[in-house]
Amino acid sequence: MDKRSNAKNAKGVFAMKIGLIAPYRDLLDMALNVKKELGVDVEVELGDLSEGVKVAKEWENKGFDVIISRGGTYQLIKEAVSVPVVEIKVNAYDILRQFRGLLGYREIIGVAGYKNVIYGCEVIGEVLNLNIAKIVIEKEEIGPKQIAKAKEKGIKIIIGDTIGARSAKELGLESRLITSGKEAIAAAVNEAFRLAEAIKAEKERTEKIKTIVDFVHDGIVAVDKEGRISIYNRMAEEIFKQPSNKVLGKKVEKVIPNTELYEVLKTGKPQIGQLQKVSDTMIVTNRVPVIVNDEIVGAVATFQEVATLQKVEHSIRRKLSDRGLVAEYSFDDILYKSKKMDDVIKQARKYAILDSTVLIVGETGTGKELFAQSIHNSSLRKNGPFVAVNCAALPENLLESELFGYVEGAFTGAVKGGKAGLFELAHGGTIFLDEIGEMPIGLQAKLLRVIQERKVRRIGDDKLIPVDVRIICATNRNLIDMVREGRFREDLFYRINVLNINIPPLRERKEDLEVIVPYMIKKHSARCRKNIKGITSRAMDILKTFDYPGNVRELESIIERACALCEGTLIDVSDVRFYCESNVGEDKTFESNNYDIKPLKIVEKEYIKKAVELTGGNISEAARRLGINRTTLWRKLKKAMNEK
Repeated sequence: MDKRSNAKNAKGVFAMKIGLIAPYRDLLDMALNVKKELGVDVEVELGDLSEGVKVAKEWENKGFDVIISRGGTYQLIKEAVSVPVVEIKVNAYDILRQFRGLLGYREIIGVAGYKNVIYGCEVIGEVLNLNIAKIVIEKEEIGPKQIAKAKEKGIKIIIGDTIGARSAKELGLESRLITSGKEAIAAAVNEAFRLAEAIKAEKERTEKIKTIVDFVHDGIVAVDKEGRISIYNRMAEEIFKQPSNKVLGKKVEKVIPNTELYEVLKTGKPQIGQLQKVSDTMIVTNRVPVIVNDEIVGAVATFQEVATLQKVEHSIRRKLSDRGLVAEYSFDDILYKSKKMDDVIKQARKYAILDSTVLIVGETGTGKELFAQSIHNSSLRKNGPFVAVNCAALPENLLESELFGYVEGAFTGAVKGGKAGLFELAHGGTIFLDEIGEMPIGLQAKLLRVIQERKVRRIGDDKLIPVDVRIICATNRNLIDMVREGRFREDLFYRINVLNINIPPLRERKEDLEVIVPYMIKKHSARCRKNIKGITSRAMDILKTFDYPGNVRELESIIERACALCEGTLIDVSDVRFYCESNVGEDKTFESNNYDIKPLKIVEKEYIKKAVELTGGNISEAARRLGINRTTLWRKLKKAMNEK
């Protein structure tokens, strides 16, 4: 053991406890010298044979990592304790030293001791032309008897280990003790430290693996190639209701009656995401083979309760929802009856399973975000975030920082530590860019780069951040016209218009009113704390004559106000009269169907003007009643002013 390694030991990095048990005094003294020369921390005690075993057992109880000994004492200790035992080797030179002065000796020379000490002594006899009698002692208690028998046969000299030499001396025979040199002791000490180091490292690895296996949320069961359980963690105990000490080593079918691990052992093919019923519990199982050198040596199965997975998913979705990063709606939430909408939804469902960019085109209030959320929730990204941003709602500089984020100090007012952009927040999920046609031309180039490279650069930063995001865009503008006019980049248009969905306006699918209106009445009736059960056929017929420039949003505003005005259990003509009067004059004119039809642009302008007047110039309230967002209303007002 070099001094560097010993320093590690002294500092407690390895914290190894090593002891040396010397069967005789000279070995003890040499061991103490070796300990000092090597600078190692080794406990050294005297103890021959059974006395040495006593010392070894005490050390085992004290947590010693390795014990060193020699000869018969080593043999006895090795059998008595579970701690690794390192032998101080006895070699031919150690035996040969004890034959000094015996060349030419014609009588029998006894070599007595444990097999590991006197191994090869007969070869020495052949080389030196001496008559050797090999006496192998197997047990301490019969050693003296074997030496006594040797004496009866006329043997006068015994060369042996501690028991052989000691017994010979007690019987008055000449005895020579086979001793070990310092080199053998040093070699044993070094080997003991290497062994202890390896044991510690293996214990650490085993403990780490055990901790990981026990504290993962999956139940884990591993079997050998015979199907016997070798690993069975804490979660497996909870799932299968059996403690590990009763199942380890047992055949897996005793614990999991309907197991398919044998199929994996046979075929070597993994089985992923399999549903399995254990007692009254449904679990999801993954099974994989363990293959070493192209041979299947075992298999591992992981288990999770379906209920637990559902709770985790619910928790994740709730956290995303708290941050506004979740899609609430699916295709099942879209109310329709018309063939047109049925065709559009079928098309959108097909697009959902793909990962390409989608462009949703539709007038204000047709439900573009509803479709975007539904596509996300029907896609492989449904468990990821859904991030929506209105490109018309923010000025260019603020929109850029929201989309791409910024680093600390990027501009005045930048948050300390910087801020992740919406593309980063949408990683692994979907980003919905609403009103993409309103995005400033300068920012369009940066968006194009993100779509092409799938990387974003925060404002003020010099590094790119990879993002895995599906992009869904929406617009109520004619992007082709905008491309011709130079107000929208042609290359960006082709990048976002990979999959196209065109949502028909409500005026082209009036039959959908038959399912949408009852739903809205139920919704707003509850909010008004009224018991409105539906709508009269006459009132419904009137609703079907409107053009709805604000589409479903506009319809909802009409129904909300009708519910507020309704005094009975059914919405009637009088409850929607306010809408007739504000758009086409007298109700009787409207009912006669003989009124002059105005261009849609004029009707929209008049309707918006009326809404602003009715709300006393409150743009937010007017936008809410019209069923459009505030930014859209500002844009329409600005456009109306420019067209005067």
